[in-house]
Amino acid sequence: MTTFQAEPVAGEPPPADSVRPKDSTPQAPTSVSRLNETIRGFISTWGSVWVEGEITAWNLRGGNVFGRLKDLVTDATISFRIWSSTRERLPADLKVGDHVIAAVKADYFVKSGDFGFGVSSMRHVGLGDQLERLERLRVQLRAEGLFDPSRKKPLPFLPQVIGLITGENSDAEKDVHRNAELRWPQVRFRTKYAAVQGDRCVPETIAALKALDAAPEVDVIVIARGGGDPQTLLGFSDERLVRAVAAASTPIVSAIGHENDRPLLDDVADLRASTPTDAAKRVVPDVAEQRALVAQLRSRLTSRLTHRITHDIAQLEQLRSRPALRSPESMIDSRAQDIELLASRGRDRVDRALETQSRRTAELRATLRALSPASTLARGYAIAHLADGTIVRDAAQAPASTAVLVTVERGSFAVRSEGEIAESGVGPAAAPPAGDAQPPN
Repeated sequence: MTTFQAEPVAGEPPPADSVRPKDSTPQAPTSVSRLNETIRGFISTWGSVWVEGEITAWNLRGGNVFGRLKDLVTDATISFRIWSSTRERLPADLKVGDHVIAAVKADYFVKSGDFGFGVSSMRHVGLGDQLERLERLRVQLRAEGLFDPSRKKPLPFLPQVIGLITGENSDAEKDVHRNAELRWPQVRFRTKYAAVQGDRCVPETIAALKALDAAPEVDVIVIARGGGDPQTLLGFSDERLVRAVAAASTPIVSAIGHENDRPLLDDVADLRASTPTDAAKRVVPDVAEQRALVAQLRSRLTSRLTHRITHDIAQLEQLRSRPALRSPESMIDSRAQDIELLASRGRDRVDRALETQSRRTAELRATLRALSPASTLARGYAIAHLADGTIVRDAAQAPASTAVLVTVERGSFAVRSEGEIAESGVGPAAAPPAGDAQPPN
């Protein structure tokens, strides 16, 4: 914003009526020269003021400078001149686009009727104040987290298309193209031109950034400028541009200035390159380096595979040299002998067990046969049964005319009881001798 600081003047300006000569009438008009002298006399009473703005014109003629100073916010401008005697005391690097303050005094040229301002002093003032404001903004943005490494996006290994924002026909554009194409000949660019200093720098750069960020084929965006003094780089510390870069979804590379330049764009970008040449080297890989790396990796892979195969072959040979694998039939033969021995032992044990059990069975058979009623019947005894199967143990059980079934060693036959008879002690009806087995129940 243009600011004014008035110096003390000798007195207040005269009333507006005093500008017009008092003796001027339609019948007796004043002359043009007298009117211009009157205007000059009125303007000469104004004091000098300090004004802030941007130099938009700087024309050197005959050692004198004729230029224009533009307001930093609006489009208001003033014309100024610097006489050669005054120019010798001013900084030698003043030029179009500089942000300056100047001590000016209004002047009116009587001969031409032109109004302008004479400059008695001009300098790049406000740079210290601007740098102070810049540092305050840096602290604010850092507190908001815009500089945090965690929010920085990684660059693609090999971008499909590189977006480039730079000045038209600038050295920075040539450096980026040349170095990127040397490293990767198939690299493609999509370039947007923007002013890299002055009042058009910020809006044009933001517009180019939004256009490239919206392009889906653009994988990374490089903002490049070939360095400059801190005054000319102030546009790349503008808060609007910094926040636009922070909001972009595409990775941003800042290649503004040289190694010692540090605009805010460097801090908020995803990668800071010291120069446009450095940006080109860091955005695309070097095809020669990648080929060398691939060759190195292939060599390492071949070496590791060879070592692994050699190691496995050695282990296999070691295993094959073991007796079990060198002559596996010997293991089978030894196991066969063991099996034959065990089988022989098993047969012997089975034979002994069968023999023992056979004897035991014979003994049990003899004992059973001795206790069996069949043995008793074989000795001539018989078993008498009533019709209901009851064994007759008492003669009274079979009175006369009772049907009795008699079982002998070989078969059975039916008889009819004649009743009880007297015991004679002889014959088949006699009682069995002591020790003989009784019929079972």
